[in-house]
Parts: sequence; structure tokens; C-alpha cells
Amino acid sequence: MAGSGLFSVITRPVVIALVIGGIGGMVFIGFLNEFHHFASRNEFCTSCHSMTFAETVYQQSAHYNSASGVRASCGDCHVSPGLLASTWDHVVGATDFFKQLFGENYDDPVINALHLPESAFMAREWFRKRDSASCRYCHVQEAIQGERTHTAAIHREETEGKTCIDCHTNLVHRPVPDERTFKRDAWNRMIEEEFGLEPGTADRLLAKPRPE
Repeated sequence: MAGSGLFSVITRPVVIALVIGGIGGMVFIGFLNEFHHFASRNEFCTSCHSMTFAETVYQQSAHYNSASGVRASCGDCHVSPGLLASTWDHVVGATDFFKQLFGENYDDPVINALHLPESAFMAREWFRKRDSASCRYCHVQEAIQGERTHTAAIHREETEGKTCIDCHTNLVHRPVPDERTFKRDAWNRMIEEEFGLEPGTADRLLAKPRPE
């Protein structure tokens, strides 16, 4: 009786709906997968002029020029592994696009450099919250040997309660001090000297009201 009741529910419209839903689901998953690959490419990330400043330093790093020929892309580091997690990262990352359109003029190299520390701090916190998942996707901690003495032992014995980003910062982009020791005034003076600006210019630029 139970079986006949079940089969009575599975009518032609139900079967058609299930087939259409299944095909639609597969198409949607395929779309998300293709979108992930497209939006994780360096060409996509650097289509905003402001990101070319980060790209210039990145191309001088070991993550771009490795002896093994392995090259980490923007998405390899800044997008979580897994289709659902990566999709969420892309959705959240859309806020950067709106900041680019309606926020500060990040295409200006001075403005970009002045705001770099906050971007670096946010990126480091992103890695910590995910236990450096994108790092671990390529690097197996137990297999790290390194060229310096005791590198392997350090990664085996001194990493409890830590994640990759706690020790490995400033590897790819312009160096930024640790947030706990960062001094805004010192950073501003450094940027002014680098770009040949009058003293106090950086402070005025940062204090300038944001466009509505």
C-alpha cells in the first residue's frame, strides 16, 4: 500500500519537474564553477587600475617567480578553496568593487599607498579566520623542509595555536608592519618622502571627506 501510494505521487508532472530541476541545478553549479575560475584570474583582479600596484610587487615575489615554475594566482591566495566558500568570497569581495566606484580614489598611487595598511590588516584577519586555508591548499605543513636550519622542526613543534599568516607576512605584496606595532604617523611620513610630498599632505588626504 505504501509503495502504491508513493508511485501515485510520482506523476508525470513531478518527474518533469525533477528532471528540469536537476538539469537546472547542474547548470547553476557549472556556472558557479566557471565564474569562480573567471573571477579568480589575475587578469580579472587587475582589471581595476588600483590593483596593478599590488600586481607590480607580486610579480617580484617568489609566489610569482618560483624555482619550480609553480605560480600562485590572486585567487589561489585570496579565495577560499571549495565552490560554496569561493562563491561567498566573491560575493563579499564585490564590496571592494563598490569602494572602487564610490569610495576613495584608489587609482591614485598616493591614496592607494596611504590606505594599504588597512587593506593588509583586513587580509591578514581574513587568513586567520580561515586558518590560512588557501595557504594549506598548496603547502603541506608536515612536508615543509626549508633551506634554513631547524625549519622543519619549527613547523612541527612551534606552530600550536598559530596559523600560517601569523609568521608569514609581507611575502607577496608591499611590506606593512604588524598591526600591533604599526605607527600611522611614521607611515604617512614615509609615503610623503617616497612621493615627494610636502609634510602634512598625507594627513590632509586621509582627513579629506569621502565623496557622497
